[in-house]
Parts: sequence; C-alpha cells; structure tokens
Amino acid sequence: MRAEIENVVDEIKQAISLLRRHLDWDQAIRRLDWLNNKAEDPNLWNDAGEAQKLMRERQQLDEGVNGVRAIERQLKDNVELIELGEEEGDEAIVKDAEETLKTLRTEANRKQVEAMLSGEADTNDSYLEVHSGAGGTESQDWANMLLRMYTRWAERAGYKVELLEVHDGEEAGIKSATILVKGHNAYGWLKTESGVHRLVRISPYDSNARRHTSFSSVWVYPVVDDSIQIDINESDCRIDTYRSSGAGGQHVNTTDSAVRITHMPSGIVVQCQQERSQHKNRAKAWDMLRARLYEAELKKREEAANAEAASKTEIGWGHQIRSYVLQPYQLVKDLRTGVESTAPSDVLDGALDPFMEAALAHRVSGGADKAVEDIA
Repeated sequence: MRAEIENVVDEIKQAISLLRRHLDWDQAIRRLDWLNNKAEDPNLWNDAGEAQKLMRERQQLDEGVNGVRAIERQLKDNVELIELGEEEGDEAIVKDAEETLKTLRTEANRKQVEAMLSGEADTNDSYLEVHSGAGGTESQDWANMLLRMYTRWAERAGYKVELLEVHDGEEAGIKSATILVKGHNAYGWLKTESGVHRLVRISPYDSNARRHTSFSSVWVYPVVDDSIQIDINESDCRIDTYRSSGAGGQHVNTTDSAVRITHMPSGIVVQCQQERSQHKNRAKAWDMLRARLYEAELKKREEAANAEAASKTEIGWGHQIRSYVLQPYQLVKDLRTGVESTAPSDVLDGALDPFMEAALAHRVSGGADKAVEDIA
C-alpha cells in the first residue's frame, strides 16, 4: 500500500477513535439498546412529550453509532480490496478503492465535526439573514452574492432552502433577505457564520474599473422547537403590513400581505413575505420572533467571545469575520481562525465546509480569536 494511502487510512482510524470516545461508545451502545426496547413499549406514548424526547435521543444515538460502524465497515472492505488488487496486479481495483478511501476520509472528518454539534439548538433548522452595508449598489450586489453562496452551500449539504423575504436593491442586488434552511444540524453548521463579510473587487458598476471594498452582514438563529416555551407579550410588539417586493411573477401581489413585527424591548425586527396570505406570513413572522428571542437567550448562556451578534455591530471595516478578495489576486481568509482558500469562486459557490469546521473546532475549544492579519 502506498504511503499516501497509509496516511489516509491512519487519518480515518484516528477519526473513528475520536468519534467512539465522543460517543462514550460502550455507554452509547447500552443506551441505544435500552431506547430501542423502550420504543416497543405500548405505554411509552402515554406521555407524548417524554416519548418525543426519547425518540429524538434514539435517532441521534442511532445515527452516531451506525455512522461509525459504516465508516469502519467501508474502511475494512476497501483496505482488503487494495490488498487483493495488489496481489492480483489489478490496478483498476486498487485505484477505485484508493479513491473511495479518500472520500471516506472526508466523510469521517465531517462526522468528527458534527460530533461537536452538541449545543441545545444545534440539531434544529436555521434562519439566515443577509443585510447589505453602506455602499449602495455595490454592497447590495455583495449581499446578493452572499445569499447565493449560503443557498448553494445548503443545497450541496442536502438541506432544503425556503426564501422567506427579500428587499431588492434600487439598481441591483438586495438590501436584505431571510432564508430558512431545513435539515438535521442546520443551525449547528451555520451558527459560526454570523458576522460581517468583506468583499474586495473591481466593481462592475464603476465605469472607471476601480477596486471597491464592500461589506454585508450575516445573522443566523435557530428555529424554535415546539417543546420550547417562549413567552412574548404582544403589547411589546408593533406589527406592520406592507406590499411584498420582488422581481415579479408569483411572489408579488397587489395586497399588503407582507408582515413585519418589531419587538420593542429588544429591538429585534423580523419580517416575512413568502406567502400570499397575510395570515400565513404573520404566523411565520411570530415563529421567527420566537426563534430570535430564543437565540438571544442562548447567546447569554454562551461564554465564547466570538458569539457577538453580527446585527448589533457596525457593518464596516474592523468588524469583519472573513474577507473575500477577487482582484488583484484571489484569496478568501477567515480572520478568526486563519483558514484560507485561493479559490474564491468555489467558496462563493458554496464550498464553505473548511471555514465552518475550523470555526466550530475553535468555538468548541473555547479559545479566543487568533490575531489574524486581514488581507489588503
């Protein structure tokens, strides 16, 4: 077996070891057996709330245990295939098995990161808002690029995306937008993306082809589970209705169906215009407000210094978490972890996992942000 592949095998084995340790393997197996037996108890659903809690725990444990077993099985099978192919001189078998092992390494590393997602709301669906900063059309176009980047990332990760509201820019791009990302661990993966994002490029809107710097902010918060009670005094809220905006077609109508709710004690504002019915938009907006208030409470409990809310900081120089430079050279750099990519086009097309993984590992470790120098 080639040295490169031996290193791949060692990395997979190390990931398996860490996953087993994180799960507390023997205890996890006993607990899963108990939960499987409990699921067959006809009296379980006498207490629906407790039953749902146990079933969620069972699903998470089952995914964790079977995920590790699947990686172990594929590792064993492909190592054996390589040994067989080398004995018989079949290069095609060896090459296929080596490529499978490289893919398996990526999967094992992702599972390792997902094991860090043990926060109270990490498994929940997630809302993601994008807001353009100062700078007019250039900044609004950057906000639209960020919206596409996160939509592409979510689609590549197998999540479903719903556009809840969008405010178009005067000439191009967007002033703001909110999407709902639906899928297991959506909030856990996205939560470290809150912050100000900086773009440097030659502006397509500048006839003199000068380099421009633009800023937009991203704000991420979890969808609140029905089992979580969030009390809101309606007298503390102002509800406004307005006409939906958009590029035209089925998403635009001639009635004031869009809804904006302002929670005056916290200053939190949510809005929804996805549905043609004002009643449905109002219900979604209330759900979003509950989620924002819940997320605010979660933030109070967190000790991580980098959990500061992006929407509460200035959208401009000195507050950015990541810089994206397209001219005169190409580089994306995270200013919290130092992770870089020399392929901005790939990053803007949704290749965000290396940045998310590093930020999650950094956050879980409880370390302070690194002294990372920004790029010009």
